[in-house]
Amino acid sequence: MTGKRTHTLYGSRGSGSAAVEVALKRCGVPFRSVRASSWEPDSAIAELENVNPLRQIPTLVLPDGTVLSESAAILIHLGLAHAASKLLPADASARAKAIRGLVFIAANCYAAIGVNDHPDRWTTATTKPAREQVRQGARRQLHRNWDIFADTFGASPFLGGKAPGALDFLAAVVSKWAGTRAHLAEARPRFLETMRRVESHEWVAPVFRAHWDA
Repeated sequence: MTGKRTHTLYGSRGSGSAAVEVALKRCGVPFRSVRASSWEPDSAIAELENVNPLRQIPTLVLPDGTVLSESAAILIHLGLAHAASKLLPADASARAKAIRGLVFIAANCYAAIGVNDHPDRWTTATTKPAREQVRQGARRQLHRNWDIFADTFGASPFLGGKAPGALDFLAAVVSKWAGTRAHLAEARPRFLETMRRVESHEWVAPVFRAHWDA
Protein backbone atom coordinates (compact mmCIF):
# COMPACT_ATOMS: atom_id res chain seq x y z
CA MET A 1 0.00 0.00 0.00
CA THR A 2 1.18 3.53 -0.64
CA GLY A 3 1.96 5.83 2.25
CA LYS A 4 0.01 9.03 2.78
CA ARG A 5 3.05 11.27 2.70
CA THR A 6 5.32 9.71 0.13
CA HIS A 7 5.49 8.78 -3.53
CA THR A 8 5.79 5.16 -4.61
CA LEU A 9 7.90 4.36 -7.66
CA TYR A 10 7.51 0.97 -9.34
CA GLY A 11 10.49 0.06 -11.48
CA SER A 12 13.47 -2.19 -12.03
CA ARG A 13 17.20 -1.99 -12.63
CA GLY A 14 18.14 -0.79 -16.10
CA SER A 15 14.63 0.43 -16.88
CA GLY A 16 13.04 3.80 -17.52
CA SER A 17 12.43 4.13 -13.80
CA ALA A 18 16.04 5.37 -13.55
CA ALA A 19 15.08 8.68 -15.17
CA VAL A 20 12.17 9.14 -12.77
CA GLU A 21 14.38 8.26 -9.81
CA VAL A 22 16.84 11.00 -10.77
CA ALA A 23 13.97 13.45 -11.15
CA LEU A 24 12.44 12.59 -7.77
CA LYS A 25 15.78 13.14 -6.10
CA ARG A 26 16.11 16.51 -7.85
CA CYS A 27 12.65 17.48 -6.59
CA GLY A 28 13.64 16.54 -3.06
CA VAL A 29 10.47 14.56 -2.43
CA PRO A 30 10.50 11.34 -0.38
CA PHE A 31 9.64 8.18 -2.29
CA ARG A 32 9.44 4.45 -1.81
CA SER A 33 11.01 2.24 -4.50
CA VAL A 34 9.28 -1.04 -5.34
CA ARG A 35 11.01 -3.54 -7.63
CA ALA A 36 8.40 -4.69 -10.10
CA SER A 37 8.53 -5.76 -13.74
CA SER A 38 6.82 -8.23 -16.04
CA TRP A 39 10.13 -10.04 -16.64
CA GLU A 40 10.88 -10.57 -12.93
CA PRO A 41 8.39 -13.11 -11.57
CA ASP A 42 9.81 -12.73 -8.05
CA SER A 43 9.10 -8.98 -8.04
CA ALA A 44 6.03 -7.11 -6.78
CA ILE A 45 4.27 -7.55 -10.12
CA ALA A 46 0.87 -8.17 -8.49
CA GLU A 47 1.17 -4.94 -6.51
CA LEU A 48 2.08 -3.08 -9.69
CA GLU A 49 -0.81 -4.63 -11.61
CA ASN A 50 -3.16 -3.49 -8.89
CA VAL A 51 -2.34 0.15 -9.62
CA ASN A 52 -1.56 -0.20 -13.34
CA PRO A 53 -3.25 -3.10 -15.17
CA LEU A 54 -0.77 -2.72 -18.06
CA ARG A 55 2.04 -3.53 -15.61
CA GLN A 56 4.18 -0.75 -17.09
CA ILE A 57 7.26 0.63 -15.44
CA PRO A 58 7.89 3.22 -14.37
CA THR A 59 4.62 3.77 -12.60
CA LEU A 60 4.47 6.49 -9.95
CA VAL A 61 1.77 6.68 -7.29
CA LEU A 62 1.43 10.14 -5.77
CA PRO A 63 0.86 10.67 -2.04
CA ASP A 64 -2.87 11.20 -2.64
CA GLY A 65 -3.14 7.89 -4.53
CA THR A 66 -3.13 9.34 -8.05
CA VAL A 67 -1.41 6.97 -10.48
CA LEU A 68 0.94 8.23 -13.16
CA SER A 69 2.41 6.05 -15.90
CA GLU A 70 4.52 6.77 -19.00
CA SER A 71 7.97 8.21 -18.30
CA ALA A 72 7.33 11.43 -20.21
CA ALA A 73 4.07 12.12 -18.39
CA ILE A 74 5.67 11.47 -15.00
CA LEU A 75 8.60 13.78 -15.74
CA ILE A 76 6.35 16.54 -17.06
CA HIS A 77 4.16 16.30 -13.96
CA LEU A 78 7.16 16.48 -11.63
CA GLY A 79 8.60 19.41 -13.54
CA LEU A 80 5.36 21.36 -13.31
CA ALA A 81 4.62 20.41 -9.69
CA HIS A 82 8.15 21.20 -8.50
CA ALA A 83 9.22 24.18 -10.57
CA ALA A 84 12.14 24.95 -8.26
CA SER A 85 13.77 21.67 -9.33
CA LYS A 86 14.17 23.09 -12.86
CA LEU A 87 13.36 19.72 -14.41
CA LEU A 88 11.61 21.82 -17.05
CA PRO A 89 12.96 25.19 -18.21
CA ALA A 90 11.38 28.32 -16.73
CA ASP A 91 11.31 30.02 -20.13
CA ALA A 92 8.04 29.20 -21.91
CA SER A 93 9.60 28.51 -25.31
CA ALA A 94 12.37 26.35 -23.89
CA ARG A 95 9.84 24.51 -21.75
CA ALA A 96 7.65 23.81 -24.79
CA LYS A 97 10.65 22.38 -26.63
CA ALA A 98 11.57 20.18 -23.66
CA ILE A 99 8.01 18.84 -23.42
CA ARG A 100 8.02 18.16 -27.14
CA GLY A 101 11.30 16.27 -26.73
CA LEU A 102 9.95 14.15 -23.89
CA VAL A 103 6.88 13.17 -25.89
CA PHE A 104 9.07 12.54 -28.97
CA ILE A 105 11.03 9.93 -27.03
CA ALA A 106 7.86 8.33 -25.72
CA ALA A 107 6.08 8.23 -29.07
CA ASN A 108 8.96 7.43 -31.39
CA CYS A 109 11.79 5.80 -29.44
CA TYR A 110 9.97 3.87 -26.73
CA ALA A 111 7.46 2.65 -29.32
CA ALA A 112 10.15 1.28 -31.63
CA ILE A 113 11.93 -0.36 -28.70
CA GLY A 114 8.71 -2.17 -27.87
CA VAL A 115 8.66 -3.70 -31.35
CA ASN A 116 12.38 -4.49 -31.18
CA ASP A 117 11.96 -6.32 -27.88
CA HIS A 118 8.74 -8.15 -28.76
CA PRO A 119 8.48 -8.56 -32.56
CA ASP A 120 6.07 -11.48 -32.08
CA ARG A 121 3.44 -8.99 -30.90
CA TRP A 122 3.61 -7.06 -34.17
CA THR A 123 3.38 -9.78 -36.80
CA THR A 124 1.29 -12.85 -37.48
CA ALA A 125 4.41 -14.60 -38.82
CA THR A 126 5.54 -17.53 -36.71
CA THR A 127 9.02 -18.18 -38.10
CA LYS A 128 12.12 -16.79 -36.43
CA PRO A 129 13.49 -15.25 -39.69
CA ALA A 130 10.26 -13.34 -40.26
CA ARG A 131 10.16 -12.06 -36.72
CA GLU A 132 13.82 -11.09 -36.95
CA GLN A 133 13.00 -8.98 -40.00
CA VAL A 134 10.39 -7.13 -37.96
CA ARG A 135 12.91 -6.59 -35.17
CA GLN A 136 15.59 -5.32 -37.53
CA GLY A 137 13.12 -2.96 -39.18
CA ALA A 138 12.11 -1.57 -35.80
CA ARG A 139 15.74 -1.06 -34.80
CA ARG A 140 16.51 0.71 -38.07
CA GLN A 141 13.57 3.06 -37.50
CA LEU A 142 14.57 3.57 -33.88
CA HIS A 143 18.05 4.69 -34.85
CA ARG A 144 16.65 7.01 -37.51
CA ASN A 145 14.39 8.52 -34.87
CA TRP A 146 17.40 9.15 -32.63
CA ASP A 147 19.19 10.89 -35.50
CA ILE A 148 16.19 13.19 -35.87
CA PHE A 149 16.08 13.74 -32.12
CA ALA A 150 19.77 14.63 -32.00
CA ASP A 151 19.40 17.09 -34.88
CA THR A 152 16.28 18.68 -33.36
CA PHE A 153 17.00 18.74 -29.64
CA GLY A 154 20.75 18.27 -29.33
CA ALA A 155 22.55 21.00 -27.41
CA SER A 156 25.61 21.53 -25.27
CA PRO A 157 26.54 21.22 -22.52
CA PHE A 158 23.07 19.72 -21.90
CA LEU A 159 19.77 19.44 -23.73
CA GLY A 160 18.14 21.56 -21.02
CA GLY A 161 20.79 24.27 -21.08
CA LYS A 162 23.54 24.81 -18.54
CA ALA A 163 22.31 22.00 -16.29
CA PRO A 164 20.63 18.68 -17.10
CA GLY A 165 16.86 18.45 -16.81
CA ALA A 166 14.06 16.00 -17.42
CA LEU A 167 14.76 15.70 -21.13
CA ASP A 168 18.41 14.89 -20.46
CA PHE A 169 17.51 12.25 -17.88
CA LEU A 170 15.10 10.42 -20.17
CA ALA A 171 17.29 10.66 -23.28
CA ALA A 172 20.31 9.33 -21.38
CA VAL A 173 18.32 6.30 -20.20
CA VAL A 174 16.46 5.39 -23.38
CA SER A 175 19.54 5.84 -25.59
CA LYS A 176 21.17 2.98 -23.68
CA TRP A 177 18.88 0.41 -25.31
CA ALA A 178 18.70 -1.52 -28.58
CA GLY A 179 22.15 -0.63 -29.89
CA THR A 180 21.45 3.11 -29.92
CA ARG A 181 24.71 4.19 -28.31
CA ALA A 182 26.76 2.24 -30.87
CA HIS A 183 24.75 3.80 -33.67
CA LEU A 184 25.17 7.31 -32.25
CA ALA A 185 28.92 6.81 -31.93
CA GLU A 186 29.07 6.73 -35.72
CA ALA A 187 26.07 8.80 -36.76
CA ARG A 188 25.88 11.56 -34.12
CA PRO A 189 29.07 11.49 -32.00
CA ARG A 190 28.57 14.98 -30.56
CA PHE A 191 25.14 14.03 -29.31
CA LEU A 192 26.58 10.90 -27.74
CA GLU A 193 29.11 13.10 -25.93
CA THR A 194 26.19 15.02 -24.44
CA MET A 195 24.57 11.79 -23.25
CA ARG A 196 27.82 10.74 -21.59
CA ARG A 197 28.08 14.17 -19.98
CA VAL A 198 24.58 13.74 -18.58
CA GLU A 199 25.19 10.30 -17.08
CA SER A 200 28.45 11.43 -15.45
CA HIS A 201 26.82 14.49 -13.85
CA GLU A 202 26.70 14.45 -10.05
CA TRP A 203 22.87 14.40 -10.05
CA VAL A 204 22.70 11.42 -12.37
CA ALA A 205 25.79 9.26 -11.85
CA PRO A 206 24.82 7.68 -8.49
CA VAL A 207 21.46 6.50 -9.83
CA PHE A 208 22.97 5.20 -13.08
CA ARG A 209 25.66 3.30 -11.18
CA ALA A 210 22.93 1.58 -9.16
CA HIS A 211 21.04 0.66 -12.32
CA TRP A 212 23.91 -0.30 -14.63
CA ASP A 213 26.94 -0.91 -12.37
CA ALA A 214 28.81 1.75 -14.30
